[in-house]
Amino acid sequence: MAQLWKGRFKKELAKETNDFNSSISFDSRMFEEDIKGSIAHATMLGATGIIEKSESEKIINGLGEILEDIKSGKLIIDMNAEDIHTFIEGELTERLGQTGKRLHTARSRNDQVALDIRLTLRKEIDEISEMLKALIYVLCEKAEEHKQTIMPGYTHLQRAQPITFGHHLMAYCSMILRDIDRLKDVKKRLNVCPLGSGALAGTTYPLDREMVAELLGFDSITANSLDGVSDRDFCIELASALSLIMVHLSRFSEEIIMWCSWEFKFIELDDAFSTGSSIMPQKKNPDIAELVRGKSGRVFGDLTTLLTVMKGIALAYNKDMQEDKEAIFDAVDTVKMCLTAFTPMIETMTVLKDNMRLAAAKGFINATDCADYLVGKGLPFRDAYKCTGQLVALCIDKGLTLETLPLEEYKAICDLFDDGVYSAINLEKCVNDRKVAGSPSAESVLKQIELAKASL
Repeated sequence: MAQLWKGRFKKELAKETNDFNSSISFDSRMFEEDIKGSIAHATMLGATGIIEKSESEKIINGLGEILEDIKSGKLIIDMNAEDIHTFIEGELTERLGQTGKRLHTARSRNDQVALDIRLTLRKEIDEISEMLKALIYVLCEKAEEHKQTIMPGYTHLQRAQPITFGHHLMAYCSMILRDIDRLKDVKKRLNVCPLGSGALAGTTYPLDREMVAELLGFDSITANSLDGVSDRDFCIELASALSLIMVHLSRFSEEIIMWCSWEFKFIELDDAFSTGSSIMPQKKNPDIAELVRGKSGRVFGDLTTLLTVMKGIALAYNKDMQEDKEAIFDAVDTVKMCLTAFTPMIETMTVLKDNMRLAAAKGFINATDCADYLVGKGLPFRDAYKCTGQLVALCIDKGLTLETLPLEEYKAICDLFDDGVYSAINLEKCVNDRKVAGSPSAESVLKQIELAKASL
């Protein structure tokens, strides 16, 4: 298939150059967006009288047939073509002759590819957002189920204070809600139509850019033709948002991996989302979580690629920018692949409540509540803090916990203690007395779930 730019050249392109220059291997996925953009462009050309209305209609019909033929498998995309734009225009010209050649009137591949990638990523953002919403619903279901399941909360990976598993899950829910919000924000700046920018300086034809934008569902048109063809901020913004999604999935995966271990044994993954060892028959490995954790690096690398490609490019379009698609498509595909496996893994995992409760009973995670009990008796918090620290040290020496330490030992440290301390340091009470918005009480967790669902 001939290159669209061949008129200026006398010699054939070397095969090595063609292979290096070609982008069909990764931009062919944009065939539908390319055709839809071309249909909108042809519609506008006919409506404004730039080409005959009859020719516009033939082009629109021809493009529609090409789209159906590709989707049905009747037409196979030629991977020897330079890019998807060349292939579709060449196929149209082969079917319509001279009329097909009129499609590219008042258009450059520069503004055409800028349009195609925006259309493609807009669709991908919507799909990823729906996948994230599905994960949120799973988390909300699990959180409601485990709103009373006591577990230790951690700081520095040391047992810190009692929380519930439902509360822990809703922390990830908050992160993912921010991810959806970021995607929405990226889409707002992405949803601007660059078609009509030409190669860099617009065109002398009387285009109706607003008409094309409306036909394609854009909010507005780009304000400057140089920026219209050379802007890839939206790719970088999306890669950044996708990187944060992977940060959150990776953190969650790290905890899943720890919780599966015999050292924690807080959860057990379903057999469908685990693998074994080729030599150790007892093993049940959290490979899905480990892969998600590992694949985060790919997405971070894609973001770095995009930043590096764009940082030194003078206006307007440069061939370096062809690198944008491989990086952003890889980031998109990686996030989608991870979510496809991650969400059902969370949905099907078994929570080992007794093990969580047992871990919470150790580590003196009710020490703050013990100090707060003394504050309620009139002791300043810093003094109460010191007394409780002495009690913890005493328990460690005697191999006891705050729950099993005799009352006389309490009174030896501070005579304000009475039998009420045992009720105050009860783990369930410690958790459910925390009714402040965002805290781990069952009441608060249910409110968090309600807010999360409402925001969707």
